[in-house]
Amino acid sequence: MARHEGDGRSRRSSFHLAATAFRDAIGLVLVTLSIMVVAAIAAMLIVRVGADILQGIDPLASDVRRPRLYPQQMVLREVASDILRQCLIVTIVIGTAIWSAGKAWRAKLALSPVDAPGLAPSRLLAIILFWPFLHILWVIATADAFHMAFGRNVGLSPLLSRTGAVAWLAFTIVLAPVAEELLMRGAMFERASRFLKPWGAILATSALFVLLHIQVGSIARPVSLVPLALMLGWLRWRTGRLWPCILLHVWSNLAVVAYLLWPASA
Repeated sequence: MARHEGDGRSRRSSFHLAATAFRDAIGLVLVTLSIMVVAAIAAMLIVRVGADILQGIDPLASDVRRPRLYPQQMVLREVASDILRQCLIVTIVIGTAIWSAGKAWRAKLALSPVDAPGLAPSRLLAIILFWPFLHILWVIATADAFHMAFGRNVGLSPLLSRTGAVAWLAFTIVLAPVAEELLMRGAMFERASRFLKPWGAILATSALFVLLHIQVGSIARPVSLVPLALMLGWLRWRTGRLWPCILLHVWSNLAVVAYLLWPASA
């Protein structure tokens, strides 16, 4: 009898643990999506209203009464929205960390050292130096597998002004990696580590990172980011710091952009 009661308690305990883990996983997804959606909507509204005011357009005017925008103006607004969205993500993540952890907010986001297995400096340096080349090869292979265009000397959009091009490059190479790492390997990795083992936190944040890059009609881009996402999660776990993740992400994006924009005849 006692044995049956013990088995029953064990099953109930296992069920409770599974239900709690499922609830925490759903919470992880919802928190991530909430931050992304709030930042995107706020950025779009701020840029639209701000750009309308600067261009002498009534922000409250109906679509029928609104003047037609030039293509250059529309592209510039898109770039501004992208930049502001990432800035808002950084603000939300850091603000939430300060609100919940107080003076320990840097440790919460792994901006200061946290407990970790450790990684030899020589190995870290080798990964940072050589990984972008492996990343480019994987992206090329993925594009070929999914019959997607990916080649050198593609050029930036002719609709971008010089200022717009510089802003887009800064967004792609620096701002986006910083914001994404603060969110994924900073806030979400810390949250996932509360109820998952290290490999689980790596897989969970990698899956979120990949899913957030899904494009309509194509899965080539998210597939191309799988190795990078896993490597960034592994670095976060082994080093206990966010800075190596940010550095590798920036360096990978720079390498891909340089490959795409470098003149084929150079």
